[in-house]
Amino acid sequence: MELNQTDTGSVCFLPSLRRHPGKPPAPTPRRHRAPHTVARTRQLGGWIPSAGSASARGEPAAGRRASLREEQGCHGGGGGACARRGLVTQLVGARPAAGPWAPGWSGSGWCGASRRCRCGAGRGRTIPTAGSRTGRFGRDAATTLNNLVIALHSYEPSHDGDLGFEKGEQLRILERDSPGLRSLGRSSDSQDRAPWEREQGSPVPRNGEWWKAQSLTTGQEGFIPFNFVAKANSLEPEPWFFKNLSRKDAERQLLAPGNTHGSFLIRESESTAGSFSLSVRDFDQNQGEVVKHYKIRNLDKGGFYISPRITFPDLHELVRYYTNSSDGLCTRLSRPCQTQKPQKPWWEDEWEVPRETLKLVERLGAGQFGEVWMGYYNGHTKVAVKSLKQGSMSPDAFLAEANLMKQLQHQRLVRLYAVVTQEPIYIITEYMENGSLVDFLKTPPGIKLTINKLLDMAAQIAEGMAFIEERNYIHRDLRAANILVSDTLSCKIADFGLARLIEDNEYTAREGAKFPIKWTAPEAINYGTFTIKSDVWSFGILLTEIVTHGRIPYPGMTNPEVIQNLERGYRMVRPDNCPEELYQLMMLCWKERPEDRPTFDYLRSVLEDFFTATEGQYQPQP
Repeated sequence: MELNQTDTGSVCFLPSLRRHPGKPPAPTPRRHRAPHTVARTRQLGGWIPSAGSASARGEPAAGRRASLREEQGCHGGGGGACARRGLVTQLVGARPAAGPWAPGWSGSGWCGASRRCRCGAGRGRTIPTAGSRTGRFGRDAATTLNNLVIALHSYEPSHDGDLGFEKGEQLRILERDSPGLRSLGRSSDSQDRAPWEREQGSPVPRNGEWWKAQSLTTGQEGFIPFNFVAKANSLEPEPWFFKNLSRKDAERQLLAPGNTHGSFLIRESESTAGSFSLSVRDFDQNQGEVVKHYKIRNLDKGGFYISPRITFPDLHELVRYYTNSSDGLCTRLSRPCQTQKPQKPWWEDEWEVPRETLKLVERLGAGQFGEVWMGYYNGHTKVAVKSLKQGSMSPDAFLAEANLMKQLQHQRLVRLYAVVTQEPIYIITEYMENGSLVDFLKTPPGIKLTINKLLDMAAQIAEGMAFIEERNYIHRDLRAANILVSDTLSCKIADFGLARLIEDNEYTAREGAKFPIKWTAPEAINYGTFTIKSDVWSFGILLTEIVTHGRIPYPGMTNPEVIQNLERGYRMVRPDNCPEELYQLMMLCWKERPEDRPTFDYLRSVLEDFFTATEGQYQPQP
């Protein structure tokens, strides 16, 4: 063990790099540490002094702090503290960057000075000293470091009180007790809470999707969007690590546009706590583009392996190895799964907004309720605006329903942002680039979709409806026209709950020209009884729209003919190119007695595993 003096008053303990690579270095005995050690941490805006140091005695600290942007060069030298990032660490094993696309400092302890930095200051932690405190913030150093986050994307402030930052910048979260703090990092469901947060009241004047933070580069404070940052000193800032991602969502992300053969990600295992899985995009001669999954197994004494022939001290080394060689995998790892920059969260206090804040740019279409436009809110946020026809519904009834609708937040539901309650009523929602599902299925890209992808879209819709079912809500107008599609082919349910507010005899009467007879369950047609089970019937009809690429149900029949045939027990025949197993699922949805129809959770599970139920969950060990 040697001492490396990286800066005045800053000491880093370096383990010998000649140790056996598979054997973790032994911790430094406390008696061998200099009692006067001062661990300097520039990012924290102050010192972490040991007892008896000049800082602990209250001597002036002028000149000790410097802006990160003024630092020059990395002095880690293959292990130790990186002066450009300013963290002095006690190393437990240095490592180089994991691949040519590595972001430098990763949140796991890498130096983030640049892509060329190879200081190996990874997996480090600030040296603990007796009674150490951050002089500026008056917190325990470990607690303060636990609040550090890394910017995954740059953010340009758009409101007073926002804090702008650049990609890779480090920030400190100031409001730890905000009740809405979500799980950090890329995930399939952002409803999860960060593990170190408590559910208590918070003085934060906005919802839990905006966090109060301080930039460690500029020292400025303000609010930041939660989904633009990831927890530091963890795997979460790594471009290949996706924290809370299911197996199915891993496949969806890897098969989305922008990813190619060899694209990959590592996610937490769904079945084994503390374990990980590797998902890789591959090409199969029979199935086309597919995703294959490999179980990453843990060693008893630390470390990981996929094949017992070779083990790795950490996931970074595993990624680096399989980036250079497939060695039994289906293909060599090429690049991390590509994701789009997230949309910043809406501000909670911007609910009823003035009409003047909206600029309608492009008319996307017209429906039974009114027109749909692409527009901008306050000149910078792209949104979809639904303009309802005057007299189509009561403004008071709409506002009451909208307040319920905005509480339904799920990744498979179109997010309701704001409303204009003066007629004509405006509904402001998130913008979905590919428009409605019924229209998209008729486009050249939609026509090319395979049955696998079509059923995946159906599974996504079932997932959203399972959430509505769980919340004891009803859609009432479930059909492909009310499903929206993003540019990554993610499907989201729109217009849930609006149907019951319509004050239009052409829509509410079963003989009305606008009433969606062909999607409506018999009990709803005959008695006006709408339940989640009538939504299940509608979902069965929606399945026929999907497999026929937007064909109108009951082809060749008028609405009165459909009603008469349903009363005689008629059911739609199996569409061309529809698998028999899928048709049987449709028939379950069309059971005469509502209580005999399946739940949406059951439908989701069947559709998600439609083609994989007989396959092994993981690829065999290479």
